[in-house]
Amino acid sequence: MSVYLGIDVGTSGTKTLAIREDGTILASSNVEYPIYSPKPGWSEQNPEDWWQATQQGVAEVLKQGRLKPKEIKGIGLSGQMHGSVFLDKTHEVIRPALLWNDQRTATECEEIERRAGGRKALIKMVANPALTGFTAPKILWLRNHEKRHFDRTVQVLLPKDFVRHRMTGEFATEVSDASGTLLLDVKKRRWSKKLLGLLDLDASLLPKVYESEEVSGSLSASGAAALGLPEGVSVVGGGGDQAASAIGNGIVKKGVISATMGTSGVVFAHSDEVQIDPEGRVHTFCHAVRDKWHVMGVVLSAGGSLQWYRNQLGQAEVAAAAAMGVDPYELITAQAAQAPAGSEGLFFLPYLTGERTPHADPYARAAWIGLSLRHGKAHMARAVMEGATYAMRDCLEIIEGMKIPVKEIRLSGGGARSEFWRQMQADVYGQKVVTINAAEGPAYGVALLAAAGTGAYKNVVQACEATINVVTQTVPQVASNRLYNALHPLYQGLYRSLRQDFRAISEQLGS
Repeated sequence: MSVYLGIDVGTSGTKTLAIREDGTILASSNVEYPIYSPKPGWSEQNPEDWWQATQQGVAEVLKQGRLKPKEIKGIGLSGQMHGSVFLDKTHEVIRPALLWNDQRTATECEEIERRAGGRKALIKMVANPALTGFTAPKILWLRNHEKRHFDRTVQVLLPKDFVRHRMTGEFATEVSDASGTLLLDVKKRRWSKKLLGLLDLDASLLPKVYESEEVSGSLSASGAAALGLPEGVSVVGGGGDQAASAIGNGIVKKGVISATMGTSGVVFAHSDEVQIDPEGRVHTFCHAVRDKWHVMGVVLSAGGSLQWYRNQLGQAEVAAAAAMGVDPYELITAQAAQAPAGSEGLFFLPYLTGERTPHADPYARAAWIGLSLRHGKAHMARAVMEGATYAMRDCLEIIEGMKIPVKEIRLSGGGARSEFWRQMQADVYGQKVVTINAAEGPAYGVALLAAAGTGAYKNVVQACEATINVVTQTVPQVASNRLYNALHPLYQGLYRSLRQDFRAISEQLGS
């Protein structure tokens, strides 16, 4: 059988996966790299780190899977969405890339809405409001604050598309990732000339847009040499990490949604037509399925909140796990399980990097609320997990309120690997949750796109049906669900009570 590579340029590292056309995973690799935060609320990376990680990952996968380079028939690319890579006329990187969780562009978001004629007019044009994480505000920030860099910029690329350029020499993107720039006419699946004009941005800054399974180019001589692969291997459009993860989870038909608890948390629903929340609380983007769309709620620090807890307060568990040869999260979740559902009145707001859904608030901050002498580390860990899950429920309720059917919730990410967190999600959502046989996320999804785009399948829907199956089911516990139904409105009210205080804190500190 032919072999396909899926490459996911993530925030913490790049994952490379090799699969056969029947979906069998042959090898995988993950290469990490740093994130830089030169100021509070800023988040940047060096795009060259992504390319170096891609080269290392492909080499490791070929070696691990004992694969011959000539066996590779197609490559799919995924990556963190919204990031901005600025290239000069020699195609060199001008400055570090601004990432999806960077919060410096609140003023530029206001500028975009003003130039567009207001929030409602903007949503009508591009299906979404201006949010700090999106790409368009980052471009305006560069123009407003680093004019000398903006004047040198001839091309703006998303993270995965920078890697594509290194591979193929092409400037290209695809509809799902392009939707997150705020510059795509999501209904028509092409760049919005109207908004570009209102923002005084030249369309030449943006790459050509493809459908996700379309071939966008092939390995150039230099790209092939760097990766140790034959020249001419096809590279398909791929997908933004969330659309790609949805493909990897088989979210390609109405009624099946995914809840992905990664660094960020995402509730993702397939849609056969464009459906827009008039308040702009959830995103409406093009799906990685041709001529389909999706609605998506995003929690910026879902699993990321537990990662923060591990790094800052879980040193004892990290040390113990190292001695035992286990994952530190196993010890932390076991500790959390010692506290009862509801954490005896302790809440955690998971807004470590601001929040997107449903608040669209870059000033939001995280907090434990309700601490007492009764509470210990078990309560604190459980409250972090519950807070992230409540935030995911916020997203789910908006999607259900849009009359989008929810017949099955498929879990993925770190929250799917833990039996304890799976049960918590079922209890908080009040619905049965399932896991599937494929747990490799975006890299798996774009590998399937590569298989479909190069002819192994008729389309990506057929590829998913042939390779993805449900393997576990978890049903809600009645008592816990009843408790969480009572506590969730209290959780929601805490943000409303603190919203103005969060902004005042940020303004006082100038962050």
